[in-house]
Amino acid sequence: MRFFKILSLSFCVVAMLACNSNGQSAKNKQQKDQKLDLTPPKGKAVAAFAEGCFWCSEHIFEAVVGVDDAVSGYAGGHTINPTYDLVNTETTGHAETVLVYYDPKVVSYAELVKVFFASHDPTTPNQQGPDKGSSYRSILFYQSPGEKEIAMQAIKEISASNHFEKPLVTQLKHLDAFYKAEDYHQNYINSGKNRLNPYVQNVSIPRYQKFKREYKGKLKKGA
Repeated sequence: MRFFKILSLSFCVVAMLACNSNGQSAKNKQQKDQKLDLTPPKGKAVAAFAEGCFWCSEHIFEAVVGVDDAVSGYAGGHTINPTYDLVNTETTGHAETVLVYYDPKVVSYAELVKVFFASHDPTTPNQQGPDKGSSYRSILFYQSPGEKEIAMQAIKEISASNHFEKPLVTQLKHLDAFYKAEDYHQNYINSGKNRLNPYVQNVSIPRYQKFKREYKGKLKKGA
């Protein structure tokens, strides 16, 4: 993510770096072919979710029992092999997304949809927390008619529940392609190397703690 503005005196007292705080220089060239095969390993399944900063999303989904891995990347756009910097120009159509590898015998797609809605604010168009732009929009991806039906039903039920004060703005899109993000984005929080990053401390960790308080499903021991 980019430098973000102070949203309010109560939230920020200084400007902080968002997801690009590693100080890497802009490289607007296409990266090498990072399009992942969406065919899951035998006995496993994959699903994709866009809900703001993929550092946060990766951390959240990997804490769920039955999830084997979550990969940070880009989906929902039209540019082939997008880079992080290109996506941040908001011209590629992509959103920061996580591709979740999971065991369907342990956790279902429907349950992962619950994780999705419990871990971000689906009422803020083109924004998640301090991060603004279409690359941070809320997207519920599906790959089959069955998944589409589950996603549509979840949106319907949550909208009717009045759980959120504002209407949902979550998009429902078929997952046509997923591009893996640059290596330095992978396991950004769980690696432990970036725990002191101001963005992680002030945005990612509070978001994760809020998710843990609200989510009613099973989380891994020590998560």
